[in-house]
Amino acid sequence: MGTISRFEDIEAWKEARVLVQHVYRCCRNTALSRDFGLRDQLQRSAVSVMANIAEGFERKNPNEFRHFLRVARGSCAEVQSHLYAALDTGQIETEQFEFLQKQAIGTARRISAFQRYLNTD
Repeated sequence: MGTISRFEDIEAWKEARVLVQHVYRCCRNTALSRDFGLRDQLQRSAVSVMANIAEGFERKNPNEFRHFLRVARGSCAEVQSHLYAALDTGQIETEQFEFLQKQAIGTARRISAFQRYLNTD
């Protein structure tokens, strides 16, 4: 894992943290604030991205870390899917949807890049 000594130093984790901030802000400031089920699912999946990167890193086992990175990517897809539900039910506007989708896709890409880096190490 090179020079990374803390999960907080992982760029993919940092980007996931930003995704969480934006998801929570959206859930607070839109109709999602009243849809407890979808709001909670969306928030949990966003937090899961961060948590899986951190947990995998702290396992100190390269194979387990790779597994947790795959799970984190899956959580990014879950965020994206929940956003479609929020859009389709009129709980978020198209602009919010597109912004959060971009954040989730960017986070997934950052995780993928990190996975490629680990596979060449």
